[in-house]
Amino acid sequence: MKLLRRGACIKTNRSGSLALGLGVLFVSSWSSATEAQSSKQTAAGQTKHAIVDNGADPLQQFSTSMEQLSKRVSPSVVQIFSTGYNLDTDREHSNTNLFSRRSSSGSGIIIAADGWIVTNAHVVEGSRRIRVRLNQEVDIPASQNGRTRHPLLEAKLVLADRDTDLAFLKVEATGLPTLELSDSDELRQGQLVLAFGSPLGLDNSVSMGVVSSVARQLDPDSPTIYVQTDAAINPGNSGGPLVNTDGHVVGVNTLILTQSGGNEGIGLAIPSNVIRSVYNQVRKEGHVHHHGIGLSARNITPALAAGLDLSRDDGVLIEDVVPGSPAQISGLMPGDIILSVDKKPVQNIRQLALGLYSYAVSENAKLQIQRGKQTISYEIPVVEKEDVQGRLADLVTKGQNKVPQLGILALTLDDRLRPMLSPLRNPFGVVVAAKESEGAYIGEGPLPGDVIYFLNGTPVDSVDSLRSALEALKTTDTLVLQVERLGSLHYVVLETEK
Repeated sequence: MKLLRRGACIKTNRSGSLALGLGVLFVSSWSSATEAQSSKQTAAGQTKHAIVDNGADPLQQFSTSMEQLSKRVSPSVVQIFSTGYNLDTDREHSNTNLFSRRSSSGSGIIIAADGWIVTNAHVVEGSRRIRVRLNQEVDIPASQNGRTRHPLLEAKLVLADRDTDLAFLKVEATGLPTLELSDSDELRQGQLVLAFGSPLGLDNSVSMGVVSSVARQLDPDSPTIYVQTDAAINPGNSGGPLVNTDGHVVGVNTLILTQSGGNEGIGLAIPSNVIRSVYNQVRKEGHVHHHGIGLSARNITPALAAGLDLSRDDGVLIEDVVPGSPAQISGLMPGDIILSVDKKPVQNIRQLALGLYSYAVSENAKLQIQRGKQTISYEIPVVEKEDVQGRLADLVTKGQNKVPQLGILALTLDDRLRPMLSPLRNPFGVVVAAKESEGAYIGEGPLPGDVIYFLNGTPVDSVDSLRSALEALKTTDTLVLQVERLGSLHYVVLETEK
Protein backbone atom coordinates (compact mmCIF):
# COMPACT_ATOMS: atom_id res chain seq x y z
CA MET A 1 0.00 0.00 0.00
CA LYS A 2 1.29 3.42 -0.90
CA LEU A 3 1.01 6.36 1.48
CA LEU A 4 0.88 9.74 -0.21
CA ARG A 5 1.66 12.12 2.60
CA ARG A 6 2.23 14.86 0.10
CA GLY A 7 0.00 13.26 -2.46
CA ALA A 8 -2.78 15.73 -2.01
CA CYS A 9 -0.50 18.46 -3.30
CA ILE A 10 0.34 18.61 -7.01
CA LYS A 11 4.04 18.93 -7.77
CA THR A 12 5.48 19.54 -11.24
CA ASN A 13 9.11 19.28 -12.18
CA ARG A 14 8.72 18.13 -15.60
CA SER A 15 -23.52 18.42 10.91
CA GLY A 16 -25.23 15.30 10.43
CA SER A 17 -26.40 12.53 8.17
CA LEU A 18 -29.28 12.63 5.73
CA ALA A 19 -31.58 9.74 4.90
CA LEU A 20 -33.56 9.58 1.68
CA GLY A 21 -36.94 7.90 1.34
CA LEU A 22 -38.32 7.41 -2.16
CA GLY A 23 -41.96 6.38 -2.54
CA VAL A 24 -42.94 4.02 -5.35
CA LEU A 25 -46.42 4.22 -6.84
CA PHE A 26 -47.80 0.97 -8.21
CA VAL A 27 -50.59 1.16 -10.79
CA SER A 28 -52.73 -1.87 -11.60
CA SER A 29 -53.17 -2.97 -15.21
CA TRP A 30 -56.58 -2.88 -16.74
CA SER A 31 -57.80 -4.96 -19.62
CA SER A 32 -58.86 -2.15 -21.94
CA ALA A 33 -56.67 0.61 -23.37
CA THR A 34 -59.14 3.25 -22.17
CA GLU A 35 -59.03 1.98 -18.64
CA ALA A 36 -55.25 1.80 -18.78
CA GLN A 37 -55.05 5.40 -19.97
CA SER A 38 -57.49 6.44 -17.24
CA SER A 39 -55.35 4.61 -14.71
CA LYS A 40 -52.21 6.44 -15.88
CA GLN A 41 -53.98 9.78 -15.61
CA THR A 42 -55.13 8.90 -12.10
CA ALA A 43 -51.63 7.84 -11.10
CA ALA A 44 -50.20 11.06 -12.47
CA GLY A 45 -52.76 13.03 -10.53
CA GLN A 46 -51.96 11.15 -7.34
CA THR A 47 -48.23 11.70 -7.81
CA LYS A 48 -48.71 15.40 -8.45
CA HIS A 49 -50.99 15.64 -5.43
CA ALA A 50 -48.38 13.87 -3.27
CA ILE A 51 -45.68 16.36 -4.32
CA VAL A 52 -47.97 19.27 -3.50
CA ASP A 53 -48.72 17.79 -0.08
CA ASN A 54 -45.16 16.78 0.83
CA GLY A 55 -43.11 19.44 -0.91
CA ALA A 56 -40.43 18.68 -3.47
CA ASP A 57 -39.34 15.17 -4.36
CA PRO A 58 -36.84 13.93 -1.72
CA LEU A 59 -34.14 13.37 -4.32
CA GLN A 60 -34.60 16.88 -5.65
CA GLN A 61 -34.53 18.24 -2.11
CA PHE A 62 -31.24 16.47 -1.50
CA SER A 63 -29.74 17.78 -4.74
CA THR A 64 -30.85 21.32 -3.99
CA SER A 65 -29.38 21.10 -0.48
CA MET A 66 -26.01 20.02 -1.89
CA GLU A 67 -26.08 22.85 -4.42
CA GLN A 68 -26.79 25.41 -1.71
CA LEU A 69 -24.11 23.93 0.56
CA SER A 70 -21.50 24.06 -2.21
CA LYS A 71 -22.43 27.62 -3.05
CA ARG A 72 -22.03 28.60 0.59
CA VAL A 73 -18.66 26.89 1.12
CA SER A 74 -16.81 27.43 -2.19
CA PRO A 75 -16.07 31.18 -1.80
CA SER A 76 -13.95 30.41 1.29
CA VAL A 77 -11.78 27.83 -0.48
CA VAL A 78 -8.63 29.04 -2.24
CA GLN A 79 -6.08 27.57 -4.60
CA ILE A 80 -2.43 27.88 -3.52
CA PHE A 81 0.59 28.05 -5.83
CA SER A 82 4.12 27.81 -4.46
CA THR A 83 7.49 27.83 -6.18
CA GLY A 84 10.99 27.04 -4.97
CA TYR A 85 14.06 24.92 -5.62
CA ASN A 86 14.95 21.52 -4.24
CA LEU A 87 16.76 18.27 -4.87
CA ASP A 88 14.76 15.81 -6.91
CA THR A 89 15.86 12.19 -6.88
CA ASP A 90 14.82 10.73 -10.23
CA ARG A 91 13.97 7.03 -10.13
CA GLU A 92 15.59 6.56 -13.52
CA HIS A 93 18.80 8.14 -12.22
CA SER A 94 18.91 6.62 -8.77
CA ASN A 95 22.55 7.62 -8.22
CA THR A 96 22.03 11.25 -9.21
CA ASN A 97 20.46 14.10 -7.29
CA LEU A 98 18.91 16.55 -9.72
CA PHE A 99 18.66 20.19 -8.68
CA SER A 100 15.48 21.59 -10.16
CA ARG A 101 12.84 24.24 -9.85
CA ARG A 102 9.79 22.99 -7.96
CA SER A 103 6.27 24.18 -8.48
CA SER A 104 3.32 22.85 -6.55
CA SER A 105 -0.32 23.62 -6.03
CA GLY A 106 -2.77 22.79 -3.30
CA SER A 107 -5.78 24.20 -1.53
CA GLY A 108 -6.50 26.35 1.50
CA ILE A 109 -9.30 27.66 3.71
CA ILE A 110 -9.99 31.27 4.65
CA ILE A 111 -10.52 31.17 8.40
CA ALA A 112 -10.40 34.91 9.19
CA ALA A 113 -11.86 37.79 7.16
CA ASP A 114 -8.62 39.77 7.47
CA GLY A 115 -6.72 37.34 5.25
CA TRP A 116 -5.71 34.35 7.40
CA ILE A 117 -5.59 31.07 5.47
CA VAL A 118 -4.84 27.55 6.71
CA THR A 119 -3.33 24.83 4.51
CA ASN A 120 -0.94 21.90 4.91
CA ALA A 121 2.70 22.54 5.73
CA HIS A 122 3.78 20.17 2.94
CA VAL A 123 1.93 22.31 0.37
CA VAL A 124 4.28 25.25 1.00
CA GLU A 125 7.40 23.39 2.12
CA GLY A 126 10.58 24.91 0.68
CA SER A 127 8.69 27.69 -1.05
CA ARG A 128 10.29 30.99 -1.99
CA ARG A 129 7.08 32.46 -3.37
CA ILE A 130 3.47 31.70 -2.44
CA ARG A 131 0.42 33.01 -4.26
CA VAL A 132 -3.25 32.48 -3.51
CA ARG A 133 -6.11 32.49 -6.00
CA LEU A 134 -9.47 33.38 -4.53
CA ASN A 135 -12.68 31.80 -5.73
CA GLN A 136 -14.16 33.53 -8.78
CA GLU A 137 -17.22 34.52 -6.74
CA VAL A 138 -15.12 36.59 -4.34
CA ASP A 139 -14.86 40.34 -4.92
CA ILE A 140 -12.39 42.52 -3.07
CA PRO A 141 -11.98 46.28 -3.44
CA ALA A 142 -9.75 47.42 -6.29
CA SER A 143 -7.74 49.45 -3.77
CA GLN A 144 -6.62 46.19 -2.18
CA ASN A 145 -5.58 44.36 -5.31
CA GLY A 146 -5.93 46.54 -8.39
CA ARG A 147 -8.71 44.32 -9.68
CA THR A 148 -11.98 43.07 -8.28
CA ARG A 149 -12.60 39.46 -9.37
CA HIS A 150 -10.69 36.18 -9.18
CA PRO A 151 -7.45 37.83 -8.05
CA LEU A 152 -4.11 36.11 -7.53
CA LEU A 153 -2.67 37.47 -4.29
CA GLU A 154 0.85 37.32 -2.89
CA ALA A 155 0.84 35.44 0.43
CA LYS A 156 3.17 35.57 3.41
CA LEU A 157 3.99 32.35 5.23
CA VAL A 158 3.35 33.12 8.92
CA LEU A 159 4.17 29.67 10.25
CA ALA A 160 4.56 26.08 9.06
CA ASP A 161 4.43 23.46 11.81
CA ARG A 162 5.81 20.13 10.63
CA ASP A 163 4.59 18.24 13.71
CA THR A 164 0.95 18.90 12.84
CA ASP A 165 1.50 19.46 9.08
CA LEU A 166 -0.38 22.75 9.28
CA ALA A 167 0.67 26.08 7.78
CA PHE A 168 -0.85 29.53 8.10
CA LEU A 169 -0.67 32.16 5.38
CA LYS A 170 -1.62 35.84 5.37
CA VAL A 171 -2.81 37.86 2.38
CA GLU A 172 -3.37 41.61 2.35
CA ALA A 173 -7.15 41.70 2.00
CA THR A 174 -10.14 42.28 4.25
CA GLY A 175 -13.80 41.35 4.20
CA LEU A 176 -13.08 37.84 2.91
CA PRO A 177 -15.66 35.03 3.28
CA THR A 178 -14.74 32.56 6.01
CA LEU A 179 -15.62 29.04 7.17
CA GLU A 180 -16.33 28.11 10.76
CA LEU A 181 -14.42 25.32 12.49
CA SER A 182 -16.66 22.65 14.01
CA ASP A 183 -16.02 20.52 17.09
CA SER A 184 -14.43 17.39 15.58
CA ASP A 185 -15.09 15.49 18.82
CA GLU A 186 -18.77 15.47 17.79
CA LEU A 187 -18.09 13.65 14.50
CA ARG A 188 -19.80 10.29 14.04
CA GLN A 189 -19.01 7.40 11.75
CA GLY A 190 -21.29 7.45 8.70
CA GLN A 191 -21.86 11.21 8.86
CA LEU A 192 -22.16 12.88 5.47
CA VAL A 193 -19.22 15.13 4.50
CA LEU A 194 -17.99 17.02 1.44
CA ALA A 195 -14.39 17.60 0.37
CA PHE A 196 -13.52 20.85 -1.41
CA GLY A 197 -10.33 21.80 -3.19
CA SER A 198 -8.42 21.72 -6.46
CA PRO A 199 -7.71 18.06 -7.31
CA LEU A 200 -5.20 17.71 -10.16
CA GLY A 201 -5.26 21.48 -10.50
CA LEU A 202 -9.00 21.62 -11.22
CA ASP A 203 -10.05 24.51 -9.02
CA ASN A 204 -13.37 24.78 -7.20
CA SER A 205 -14.15 21.04 -7.10
CA VAL A 206 -16.30 19.18 -4.61
CA SER A 207 -16.81 15.49 -3.81
CA MET A 208 -19.14 13.75 -1.37
CA GLY A 209 -18.75 10.87 1.04
CA VAL A 210 -19.11 9.80 4.64
CA VAL A 211 -16.90 9.74 7.70
CA SER A 212 -15.29 6.30 7.60
CA SER A 213 -13.50 6.71 10.93
CA VAL A 214 -13.48 9.58 13.43
CA ALA A 215 -9.97 8.85 14.76
CA ARG A 216 -7.75 6.88 12.40
CA GLN A 217 -4.16 6.12 13.42
CA LEU A 218 -1.78 5.21 10.61
CA ASP A 219 0.93 4.20 13.06
CA PRO A 220 -0.31 2.49 16.25
CA ASP A 221 2.71 3.89 18.12
CA SER A 222 2.06 7.46 16.99
CA PRO A 223 -0.44 9.78 18.71
CA THR A 224 -1.34 11.46 15.42
CA ILE A 225 -4.96 10.87 14.40
CA TYR A 226 -6.97 11.76 11.31
CA VAL A 227 -10.57 11.88 10.20
CA GLN A 228 -10.96 9.19 7.54
CA THR A 229 -13.43 9.66 4.67
CA ASP A 230 -14.35 8.03 1.36
CA ALA A 231 -15.03 11.40 -0.25
CA ALA A 232 -12.78 11.57 -3.31
CA ILE A 233 -9.46 13.23 -2.44
CA ASN A 234 -6.71 13.49 -5.05
CA PRO A 235 -3.42 15.36 -5.52
CA GLY A 236 -4.25 19.05 -5.22
CA ASN A 237 -6.87 18.58 -2.50
CA SER A 238 -4.28 19.05 0.26
CA GLY A 239 -5.21 21.93 2.52
CA GLY A 240 -8.83 22.05 1.40
CA PRO A 241 -11.74 21.69 3.79
CA LEU A 242 -13.71 18.60 4.72
CA VAL A 243 -17.10 20.01 5.78
CA ASN A 244 -20.28 18.69 7.34
CA THR A 245 -23.81 19.39 6.13
CA ASP A 246 -23.85 22.64 8.14
CA GLY A 247 -20.95 23.88 6.03
CA HIS A 248 -18.58 23.82 9.00
CA VAL A 249 -15.01 22.53 8.70
CA VAL A 250 -14.45 19.15 10.35
CA GLY A 251 -10.93 18.73 8.98
CA VAL A 252 -8.23 19.79 6.53
CA ASN A 253 -7.71 17.25 3.74
CA THR A 254 -4.14 16.05 4.10
CA LEU A 255 -3.27 12.70 2.53
CA ILE A 256 -4.53 9.55 0.89
CA LEU A 257 -3.75 5.85 1.09
CA THR A 258 -3.44 4.48 -2.41
CA GLN A 259 -1.91 1.79 -4.58
CA SER A 260 -2.53 3.62 -7.83
CA GLY A 261 -1.51 7.17 -6.90
CA GLY A 262 -5.11 8.43 -7.08
CA ASN A 263 -8.21 8.26 -4.96
CA GLU A 264 -9.19 4.80 -3.76
CA GLY A 265 -11.66 5.88 -1.11
CA ILE A 266 -9.26 6.31 1.82
CA GLY A 267 -8.72 10.01 2.45
CA LEU A 268 -7.44 11.47 5.69
CA ALA A 269 -7.95 14.93 7.20
CA ILE A 270 -6.46 16.75 10.19
CA PRO A 271 -9.30 17.19 12.74
CA SER A 272 -10.73 20.69 13.16
CA ASN A 273 -9.96 20.79 16.89
CA VAL A 274 -6.26 20.47 16.09
CA ILE A 275 -6.56 23.31 13.56
CA ARG A 276 -8.30 25.55 16.10
CA SER A 277 -5.69 24.91 18.78
CA VAL A 278 -2.73 25.63 16.50
CA TYR A 279 -4.38 28.68 14.92
CA ASN A 280 -5.18 30.25 18.31
CA GLN A 281 -1.58 29.78 19.42
CA VAL A 282 -0.19 31.28 16.23
CA ARG A 283 -2.40 34.37 16.39
CA LYS A 284 -1.84 34.98 20.10
CA GLU A 285 1.79 34.00 20.55
CA GLY A 286 3.32 33.64 17.08
CA HIS A 287 4.37 30.03 17.59
CA VAL A 288 3.03 26.58 18.53
CA HIS A 289 3.47 24.97 21.92
CA HIS A 290 4.58 21.34 21.95
CA HIS A 291 4.66 20.21 25.54
CA GLY A 292 5.20 16.95 27.36
CA ILE A 293 6.77 15.29 30.40
CA GLY A 294 9.85 13.72 28.78
CA LEU A 295 9.08 10.10 27.92
CA SER A 296 8.72 7.87 24.89
CA ALA A 297 6.26 4.99 24.84
CA ARG A 298 4.71 2.37 22.59
CA ASN A 299 1.61 0.20 22.46
CA ILE A 300 1.87 -3.20 24.10
CA THR A 301 1.27 -6.07 21.69
CA PRO A 302 0.89 -9.79 22.51
CA ALA A 303 4.36 -10.42 21.04
CA LEU A 304 5.92 -7.66 23.13
CA ALA A 305 4.13 -8.89 26.24
CA ALA A 306 5.35 -12.44 25.63
CA GLY A 307 8.94 -11.38 24.99
CA LEU A 308 9.15 -9.21 28.10
CA ASP A 309 6.92 -11.46 30.23
CA LEU A 310 4.50 -8.62 30.93
CA SER A 311 1.39 -9.18 33.01
CA ARG A 312 -0.88 -7.79 30.28
CA ASP A 313 -0.91 -7.81 26.49
CA ASP A 314 -2.44 -4.40 25.91
CA GLY A 315 -1.84 -0.87 27.14
CA VAL A 316 1.14 1.49 26.91
CA LEU A 317 4.72 0.67 27.85
CA ILE A 318 7.31 3.33 28.66
CA GLU A 319 10.37 2.74 26.46
CA ASP A 320 12.54 5.58 27.68
CA VAL A 321 12.60 8.65 29.94
CA VAL A 322 14.67 11.68 28.98
CA PRO A 323 17.51 12.35 31.43
CA GLY A 324 16.74 15.42 33.53
CA SER A 325 13.12 15.53 32.35
CA PRO A 326 10.11 15.79 34.70
CA ALA A 327 9.35 12.12 34.04
CA GLN A 328 12.85 11.05 35.08
CA ILE A 329 12.99 13.38 38.09
CA SER A 330 9.56 12.18 39.28
CA GLY A 331 10.68 8.56 39.19
CA LEU A 332 9.19 7.03 36.04
CA MET A 333 11.29 4.23 34.58
CA PRO A 334 11.56 2.33 31.28
CA GLY A 335 9.38 -0.77 31.56
CA ASP A 336 6.61 0.95 33.51
CA ILE A 337 3.10 0.39 32.17
CA ILE A 338 0.87 3.47 32.07
CA LEU A 339 -2.59 2.60 33.40
CA SER A 340 -4.33 5.98 33.43
CA VAL A 341 -3.96 9.73 32.95
CA ASP A 342 -6.11 11.96 35.16
CA LYS A 343 -7.97 8.80 36.31
CA LYS A 344 -8.96 7.99 32.71
CA PRO A 345 -7.84 4.52 31.54
CA VAL A 346 -5.09 4.46 28.92
CA GLN A 347 -5.17 1.58 26.46
CA ASN A 348 -3.11 3.03 23.60
CA ILE A 349 -0.74 5.82 22.58
CA ARG A 350 -3.55 7.99 21.27
CA GLN A 351 -5.34 8.02 24.62
CA LEU A 352 -2.06 8.80 26.37
CA ALA A 353 -1.36 11.74 24.04
CA LEU A 354 -4.88 13.12 24.36
CA GLY A 355 -4.70 12.80 28.14
CA LEU A 356 -1.41 14.69 28.37
CA TYR A 357 -2.54 17.27 25.80
CA SER A 358 -5.37 18.32 28.12
CA TYR A 359 -2.82 19.73 30.58
CA ALA A 360 -1.31 23.18 30.22
CA VAL A 361 2.37 23.95 30.74
CA SER A 362 3.23 24.08 34.49
CA GLU A 363 0.25 21.91 35.49
CA ASN A 364 0.84 18.48 37.04
CA ALA A 365 -0.19 15.45 34.98
CA LYS A 366 -1.66 12.72 37.15
CA LEU A 367 -0.45 9.31 36.02
CA GLN A 368 -0.98 5.87 37.46
CA ILE A 369 1.54 3.22 36.43
CA GLN A 370 2.16 -0.46 37.01
CA ARG A 371 5.67 -1.60 37.92
CA GLY A 372 5.85 -5.31 38.42
CA LYS A 373 3.05 -6.05 40.89
CA GLN A 374 2.97 -2.49 42.24
CA THR A 375 0.53 0.25 41.24
CA ILE A 376 2.04 3.72 41.75
CA SER A 377 0.58 7.20 41.30
CA TYR A 378 2.61 10.18 40.12
CA GLU A 379 2.05 13.90 39.63
CA ILE A 380 4.48 15.07 36.95
CA PRO A 381 4.98 18.71 35.82
CA VAL A 382 4.16 19.38 32.19
CA VAL A 383 6.82 21.46 30.44
CA GLU A 384 7.36 23.03 27.05
CA LYS A 385 9.55 20.95 24.78
CA GLU A 386 12.93 22.59 24.59
CA ASP A 387 13.14 25.16 21.81
CA VAL A 388 16.71 24.58 20.67
CA GLN A 389 16.39 26.86 17.67
CA GLY A 390 15.08 29.65 19.85
CA ARG A 391 18.03 29.30 22.22
CA LEU A 392 20.48 29.33 19.31
CA ALA A 393 18.89 32.46 17.89
CA ASP A 394 19.29 34.19 21.27
CA LEU A 395 23.08 33.67 21.08
CA VAL A 396 23.69 35.47 17.80
CA THR A 397 24.39 39.05 16.87
CA LYS A 398 23.99 40.04 13.24
CA GLY A 399 27.41 41.66 12.91
CA GLN A 400 29.44 38.75 14.24
CA ASN A 401 27.36 35.82 13.01
CA LYS A 402 26.02 36.92 9.64
CA VAL A 403 26.90 34.86 6.57
CA PRO A 404 25.34 36.97 3.79
CA GLN A 405 26.09 34.61 0.91
CA LEU A 406 23.88 31.95 2.52
CA GLY A 407 21.45 34.37 4.16
CA ILE A 408 22.01 32.81 7.60
CA LEU A 409 23.18 33.67 11.11
CA ALA A 410 25.64 31.01 12.27
CA LEU A 411 27.60 29.92 15.34
CA THR A 412 30.88 28.05 15.64
CA LEU A 413 30.29 24.62 17.21
CA ASP A 414 31.93 24.65 20.66
CA ASP A 415 31.53 23.31 24.19
CA ARG A 416 28.80 25.87 24.89
CA LEU A 417 26.62 24.60 22.03
CA ARG A 418 27.19 20.84 22.15
CA PRO A 419 24.96 20.23 25.23
CA MET A 420 22.06 21.89 23.37
CA LEU A 421 22.30 19.54 20.41
CA SER A 422 21.81 15.83 19.87
CA PRO A 423 25.02 13.76 19.58
CA LEU A 424 26.77 14.84 16.36
CA ARG A 425 28.83 12.99 13.77
CA ASN A 426 31.82 15.37 13.96
CA PRO A 427 33.45 17.43 16.72
CA PHE A 428 33.68 20.49 14.43
CA GLY A 429 31.30 22.50 12.31
CA VAL A 430 29.11 25.58 12.04
CA VAL A 431 25.60 25.63 13.52
CA VAL A 432 22.85 27.46 11.62
CA ALA A 433 21.05 29.56 14.23
CA ALA A 434 18.55 31.35 11.98
CA LYS A 435 17.75 32.32 8.41
CA GLU A 436 17.96 36.05 7.78
CA SER A 437 17.47 36.40 4.03
CA GLU A 438 17.37 34.38 0.81
CA GLY A 439 21.12 34.70 0.27
CA ALA A 440 22.98 34.91 -3.02
CA TYR A 441 22.24 31.36 -4.18
CA ILE A 442 19.20 29.60 -5.60
CA GLY A 443 17.92 26.73 -3.49
CA GLU A 444 16.46 25.96 -0.12
CA GLY A 445 19.81 26.31 1.60
CA PRO A 446 20.74 25.25 5.12
CA LEU A 447 17.98 25.37 7.72
CA PRO A 448 18.03 26.48 11.37
CA GLY A 449 19.44 23.64 13.44
CA ASP A 450 21.63 22.28 10.63
CA VAL A 451 25.34 21.76 11.34
CA ILE A 452 27.55 22.53 8.34
CA TYR A 453 30.63 20.26 8.11
CA PHE A 454 32.00 20.72 4.59
CA LEU A 455 31.80 23.25 1.76
CA ASN A 456 32.66 21.70 -1.61
CA GLY A 457 34.69 19.07 0.24
CA THR A 458 36.59 21.54 2.44
CA PRO A 459 36.12 21.20 6.22
CA VAL A 460 34.40 24.11 7.95
CA ASP A 461 35.31 24.55 11.62
CA SER A 462 34.28 28.14 12.35
CA VAL A 463 32.08 30.94 11.08
CA ASP A 464 35.20 32.75 9.82
CA SER A 465 36.38 29.70 7.86
CA LEU A 466 32.91 29.36 6.31
CA ARG A 467 32.99 33.00 5.20
CA SER A 468 36.51 32.60 3.81
CA ALA A 469 35.59 29.49 1.83
CA LEU A 470 32.57 31.26 0.35
CA GLU A 471 34.59 34.32 -0.60
CA ALA A 472 37.13 32.11 -2.40
CA LEU A 473 34.47 30.72 -4.73
CA LYS A 474 33.90 32.14 -8.17
CA THR A 475 30.54 33.79 -8.68
CA THR A 476 29.50 31.04 -11.11
CA ASP A 477 30.58 28.08 -8.93
CA THR A 478 28.00 25.61 -7.70
CA LEU A 479 27.98 25.29 -3.92
CA VAL A 480 27.60 21.93 -2.16
CA LEU A 481 27.32 21.85 1.62
CA GLN A 482 27.44 18.69 3.70
CA VAL A 483 25.18 19.20 6.72
CA GLU A 484 23.84 17.12 9.56
CA ARG A 485 20.08 17.56 9.89
CA LEU A 486 18.06 15.74 12.55
CA GLY A 487 20.72 13.06 12.90
CA SER A 488 21.26 12.40 9.18
CA LEU A 489 23.86 13.68 6.73
CA HIS A 490 22.63 15.57 3.69
CA TYR A 491 24.10 17.39 0.71
CA VAL A 492 22.62 20.85 0.16
CA VAL A 493 23.16 22.03 -3.41
CA LEU A 494 23.02 25.74 -4.27
CA GLU A 495 23.50 27.50 -7.57
CA THR A 496 23.78 31.06 -8.82
CA GLU A 497 21.48 32.67 -11.36
CA LYS A 498 24.42 33.64 -13.55
